[in-house]
Amino acid sequence: MFDKILIANRGEIACRVLRTARRLGIGTVAVYSDADACALHVTMADEARRIGPAEALASYLCPEPIIAAALAAGCQAIHPGYGFLAENADFAEACTAAGLVFIGPPAAAIRAMGSKIAAKRLMEKVAPVIPGYHGESQESATLKKEARQIGYPVLIKASAGGGGKGMRVVQEEASFAQALAGARREAMAAFGDDRMLLEKYLDRPRHVEIQVFADSHGNAVHLFERDCSIQRRHQKVLEEAPAPGLKEWLRELMGGTAVAAAKAIGYVGAGTVEFLLDKDESYYFMEMNTRLQVEHPVTELITGLDLVEWQLRVAAGEPLPKTQEELAIRGHAIEARIYAEDPARDFLPATGTLLHLRPPQESAQVRVDTGVRQGDAITVHYDPLIAKLVVWDEDRDGALRQLRKALAAYQIAGLTTNIPFLIGLVRHPAYLAGDLDTGLIERDQDLLCQAAPPASDQVLALGSLYLVLQRSVESAAAALASADPWSPWQSVTGWRLNAEPCQVLRFLENEEVIEVGVRLSPDGYTVNLPASMVHGRARLKEDGTLAAELDGARVTATVVHSGSRLTVFTVQGSRRLTLEEPLAHQGEQDGEGGRLTAPMPGKIVAVLVEPGDRVERGTPLLILEAMKMEHTIAAPHAGMVAEVRYGVGELVSEGAVLLAFVEEG
Repeated sequence: MFDKILIANRGEIACRVLRTARRLGIGTVAVYSDADACALHVTMADEARRIGPAEALASYLCPEPIIAAALAAGCQAIHPGYGFLAENADFAEACTAAGLVFIGPPAAAIRAMGSKIAAKRLMEKVAPVIPGYHGESQESATLKKEARQIGYPVLIKASAGGGGKGMRVVQEEASFAQALAGARREAMAAFGDDRMLLEKYLDRPRHVEIQVFADSHGNAVHLFERDCSIQRRHQKVLEEAPAPGLKEWLRELMGGTAVAAAKAIGYVGAGTVEFLLDKDESYYFMEMNTRLQVEHPVTELITGLDLVEWQLRVAAGEPLPKTQEELAIRGHAIEARIYAEDPARDFLPATGTLLHLRPPQESAQVRVDTGVRQGDAITVHYDPLIAKLVVWDEDRDGALRQLRKALAAYQIAGLTTNIPFLIGLVRHPAYLAGDLDTGLIERDQDLLCQAAPPASDQVLALGSLYLVLQRSVESAAAALASADPWSPWQSVTGWRLNAEPCQVLRFLENEEVIEVGVRLSPDGYTVNLPASMVHGRARLKEDGTLAAELDGARVTATVVHSGSRLTVFTVQGSRRLTLEEPLAHQGEQDGEGGRLTAPMPGKIVAVLVEPGDRVERGTPLLILEAMKMEHTIAAPHAGMVAEVRYGVGELVSEGAVLLAFVEEG
């Protein structure tokens, strides 16, 4: 076994590898960019070395400084994690040439599967393949002709890609050229390779993948399947193992096909063979990911194995720890990816500081894999993944109960997350029934992403009582520091001449003002709400938790107050409240409903119009790249482009006005 390894990655996966290495007594070296100098993975490692500026292309995607850091630190091997250089054959070869063990498959195997075009040709010998175009020609006219022959809808896919990057579904020929250009730009930015392939787009398939493992002694096994059908923008949101309703004969058949695929390319290490499973139980090879997958924890929980430990042992030359006959499925596991993103704005990535971060309590049934802490920032430089919440139980119904409870207990404030969306998703009737397919979210996106219902009286009461108590604490501190601590002006009790003391709080709800009055009474508080009145007591505990009794019912809540925003966390989940503070909004711009302003910080990658151009509503105007994804800014209505304020390659901040636009008429 190795004495010291370098982890050539960041965030959650770097922390994941570090935990196993520490348990095995292996020394660890982390690498970091300027944006990650104080990141969690840096503090967890035994050593850490800088490899470049924040931009991934100049740091985490740059092999030379990573290999130099490993050699300088006296490492014997490099673990690439997933993403970045994990599936880069040149990097694997460079590690070997430098005398370092690459903890992954041989470069030849990566190269064989790294090009999806070449992989599909190779896999035709051992597995059924989706009809499509896997040829060498990349001429736009050729691709368009092939798409017509395949028949719409078609899927444009980056040959070197993964994770939904460089992928577009095209419903009709008129949209093909624009979709192809966007997929190529995205693929080049993410993988440095803009080659494309085409596939027939299947109607409502399931995405089922098989975890495979092979060693250098000729042994290969599969560790069963994962269902990864629940996706948005071709990126996985929920994953589970085993796949709901998958018949045992089909499990064995797909597992055998995956092992045959691994053996066909001389595979060594952890890999995933991905299939699309049609409604008639026919399955098609889609791609092979020659690395550990983001969703590997669900496999670990149903098998009781540590796949990172297997990676390390196999890379050190040991045989696989178990044979196929010794492997078995126990229980059911589900993983939910917690992202900084806004589902209501088409899953737009969010940036900001994690002002409050309290994950659910970990146990034998609840696991949280993360690479961030409270106070860390989610930036535009990298993927907006905050954590992976993974649950296990004896069966799927039990796992779903665990997941619902854990999601409701997950507390994050400071930026927008997809947790409310996930809570709704895991209650969706089709998902509960195990009726899964890759289009579920897209079909019901309006329902799943609908605006939150009005804040309940309980939430309004808890938020109001918290503010009253907080102001009381602040007032007492100010009085102690004052030259006149007994001055009535130090009081925040809501004292009024010839009237009962009352504090009036105003909240904004869907552009309407909600008034809540809080009166101090001999035995506690009386809270006047829009439709009811609540009597209760409340106190702030030392850990900041609010302990309240509302009309005899005891309630515990955590309230996070930042600026005009309050986030109230209860056992039912979280709810954000906005205090009406007119001065706080002074100077804000509508920005044409946000349509002509940058929705987040990013880089302009394409300008599609010029000043003086007349366009129709919905016409793409320019394309912004942020967090590895492209976002199209479209015309909010028919009109004329008066001014284009940024050019290709320029960086813009959130809210920046990108174009001046004159509405028709």
